Amino acid sequence: MTPNSLSRLLFGLLFGALVGAVVGATLHEPLTGAATGALAGTLLSIAIDTRRGLRLLDWLRGPQHVAAPRDEGFWGELAYRIERALRQKELAIGQERERLSQFLAAIEASPNGVMLLDGNDQIEWCNTVAAQHFGLDPQRDRLQRVTNLVRSPQFVAFLQGSDFDDAVTVPGPLGRSTISLLVRPYGDGMKLLLSQDITERERAEAMRRDFVANVSHEIRTPLTVLSGFVETLTELPLTEPERQRVLALMSQQTGRMQALVGDLLTLAQLEGSPRPGADRWLALAPLLQRSLADALALSAGRHTVTLREVPELEVAGLENELLSAVGNLLGNAVRYTPEGGRIELACSVLDDGRALIAVSDTGPGIAREHLPRLTERFYRVDGSRSRETGGTGLGLSIVKHVVQRHGGEIDIVSEPGKGSTFKLLLPALRVRPAERALSARAEAAA
Repeated sequence: MTPNSLSRLLFGLLFGALVGAVVGATLHEPLTGAATGALAGTLLSIAIDTRRGLRLLDWLRGPQHVAAPRDEGFWGELAYRIERALRQKELAIGQERERLSQFLAAIEASPNGVMLLDGNDQIEWCNTVAAQHFGLDPQRDRLQRVTNLVRSPQFVAFLQGSDFDDAVTVPGPLGRSTISLLVRPYGDGMKLLLSQDITERERAEAMRRDFVANVSHEIRTPLTVLSGFVETLTELPLTEPERQRVLALMSQQTGRMQALVGDLLTLAQLEGSPRPGADRWLALAPLLQRSLADALALSAGRHTVTLREVPELEVAGLENELLSAVGNLLGNAVRYTPEGGRIELACSVLDDGRALIAVSDTGPGIAREHLPRLTERFYRVDGSRSRETGGTGLGLSIVKHVVQRHGGEIDIVSEPGKGSTFKLLLPALRVRPAERALSARAEAAA
């Protein structure tokens, strides 16, 4: 009992005894009156104290949204301290909730999937990325057993196992993706499940393996031929015409390997160098005329190769790359168009300001199913015929890289028996009329 409560109880006792003695004296029973008054005063003091305690108890039983009872004495002090402790606890809980919310928001922003499982493999929480990886709903599927929702045998076997040292790959929803899965146990049987979509990585790795295999195959073939010719020259007595024929074939295979290595180096340079700036302008007409001259030399009179009138334009880019792109298109047209066919190089400006460079031929054409894959490395519609014409299988891949590095795109229109048209579209930001170029130079000179 606190000093205040004790003082109040003594005051009630003395005041009650005094009043009782006065009343008892009138009844000629002063001692009985004093005792009765003291008891009454004590009980009244206890009743007041009890009432204050009950008010505090009622407040504690409630939601504590309102202030605690502001009584005097012991109960008032106790109510104040309890209320202050509760408010501090609420503040601390609010701060913890805010930190948890920020932490979950950070996980939500992660490019990887994060899922928290309890001891029964029920989903306690998962971010949107994890839900997408496994075809789940972050809200609806909470507290559901994850193995009831994700039925992949690899996933279920891995989650129910005990070896979580290494990541495993499992198929994504509908088998359209590949997911890398990592599990880290924590707490009392709980699991942290981390997922990452590696579909593009797997595709890139497969392309790399195919590329290495294709390069090895393309180089091995001429090397095998050269090795056979060297052995022939070494071991067999050849006449001069035969020797000249073997040397010519060896030179042809050497040129084929040189062309392949050159195209590989060009591709590596295109992929490893920064995108051409938009401030290096060059006249388009001379570039197309140079490409035409190279095509005429390659055709050697076997085709009709023409260049339509070129509008006075300048394009922003690298001359050697654009020359390589147009040259590859013309070179393919010459190689695949039968003797006597026509090849046309044209350039125009579209309504939206883009420049269109087109190479059309009267060759055999290409079936529709091959068109989406023509720019893939080493993809050939007819492999044997491509090697006969001297192609490396990398020309259109180089063209695609060049035009994409200049912000443009390549479009192919072809139909069997009706020839082909290869179009290079350069963005309007990289195209300007020659008059504008001349005025810009004049202003710079002034």
